[in-house]
Amino acid sequence: MATSLRLLSSRCLSAASKNALGSKQLSSSMSASSFLSTSPNAFAPTIRYQSSDAASLGATLDENRPKIKAPPMVYIAGEEMTHYTTQLLLSKWIAPHFDTSAWETYDLSCKSRDETDDQVLSDAVDAGKRIGAIFKEPTITPSAIQVQEMGLKKAWGSPNGAMRRGWNGITISRDTIHIEGIELGYKNQVLFERHAVGGEYAAGWNEVGQGTLLTTYIPSDGGDPFVVDKRDLTDKHNVCVVYHNPYDNVRELAHVFFKRCLDHQVTPYIVTKKTVFKWQEGFWATMKKVFDDTYKDDFLKAGLLDRSGGDLTHLISDAATMQLIRWTDGGFGMAAHNYDGDMLTDQIAQVHRSPGFITSNLVGRSDDGSTPIKEFEASHGTVTDLWLDHLDGKETSLNPLGLAEALLGAMEHASSLQLAEKPNDKSIQQSHEYIENFITTLRTALHNTFRYGQGTRDMCGPTGFTTEDFIDKVAWRQNRYLAMQQEEQAPPELTEEDLAVPKEKLTSYDQKAILKLFDKYDKSGEGKIDFKNFSKMLMKMGVAPTKQS
Repeated sequence: MATSLRLLSSRCLSAASKNALGSKQLSSSMSASSFLSTSPNAFAPTIRYQSSDAASLGATLDENRPKIKAPPMVYIAGEEMTHYTTQLLLSKWIAPHFDTSAWETYDLSCKSRDETDDQVLSDAVDAGKRIGAIFKEPTITPSAIQVQEMGLKKAWGSPNGAMRRGWNGITISRDTIHIEGIELGYKNQVLFERHAVGGEYAAGWNEVGQGTLLTTYIPSDGGDPFVVDKRDLTDKHNVCVVYHNPYDNVRELAHVFFKRCLDHQVTPYIVTKKTVFKWQEGFWATMKKVFDDTYKDDFLKAGLLDRSGGDLTHLISDAATMQLIRWTDGGFGMAAHNYDGDMLTDQIAQVHRSPGFITSNLVGRSDDGSTPIKEFEASHGTVTDLWLDHLDGKETSLNPLGLAEALLGAMEHASSLQLAEKPNDKSIQQSHEYIENFITTLRTALHNTFRYGQGTRDMCGPTGFTTEDFIDKVAWRQNRYLAMQQEEQAPPELTEEDLAVPKEKLTSYDQKAILKLFDKYDKSGEGKIDFKNFSKMLMKMGVAPTKQS
């Protein structure tokens, strides 16, 4: 068996190298793992490639260890192949280690939205606003044909618009995913910020004949209305479209973008079509001002503007499409309007092998601006072709990397929100540390499985693992890594007792005078003296140690 594993690994690595070159809430208390039992097509694993003595190759996890209580999170279920695959991930990678009863699960399948007249979408948006951390499986926006096939009341629209509005969406962050040692498309990371609101997606439109079209602005402060646009329609058949770009949150988008570019050490670029679409000038002007006022010096010190002439560079969208193909070394970031961002990130996905190697994270905020709301999803769809194969009983091989990154991102954000709410709670601190380590360990197991030539068929060709076998292999490797981190006994907690002062000595000191002296140097008023003030106190009292000559 070991020989066959080595041969399989060799074939997968070879194939990968060639490819690189060429309200219906289910229950607010229902855990995602229990949701699996209510889902169709229950999975019976068939391990065809895993050695029978795999468990003996390393340490094993204690099956009786207590599970960690996962922080509250909103789980939005979708459908088809990605729903099936994500339920496997939960069952194999998450459920053995976490109690997910604090997760709130909402079913946004077409059937559920139809049965609830889309109340489930409103409930999911409200929950996301309340909790702040959301994972979303890919969902279907039904076509006219699918409405008939599924027997729906109507063609329900994409849920994304309601989510972006409800969560005060600022930007959609889409970044390339990299696996060390495997060449995909871009050698180094590429970041992208897509303005989360405005543009064609919320446009009003109608088909009209000959006549005159007036677009009139009526100020909310009672000012005089005026005509924004007037045009005479001479054709007998016209489609009129009206949309706007809200710019209030562009400053927030700029801060998110430039901070992330600094964190990842990449060069920033701003993309518009402002030479033709004059109304886009405001986007560039705002981004440039935030950059100059707050970030330019940091980028210059880091040497991140060397490739862009020492300043923030504007790219016309046409030029950006060319550079995305040319700049395969990566190491850059781009920010753009909603529609341009949608198109350009699809291009990035194709250069970087597929949408499965791109993240898609909505960044918003609570109504009062105090809490960051983040929603994480894979950037690809429900993968209908593989779902149909699965229903026909055929083998499938879906790469779950994008789904896994989204799930881990949501869990990490949920943990960060919980820690921010109770930073001094020791149990929450320990939970946060465990989750951070778990995410790192699972990501390492996932990446190593690809590196060892045991990937899915998009990476390894026809000899690659099936959907189910790949998930099992990652789970096996993850459990080995976690087991090797376990200690038989928790290390003792070391504490140092305060130096005791005999009671008889305390009576000889003026406690009020000591307190007055302490208050003088306790500048923060928190009952603490920092090193600087402590040093001043010792020097003024004449008891500070001096240097020996």
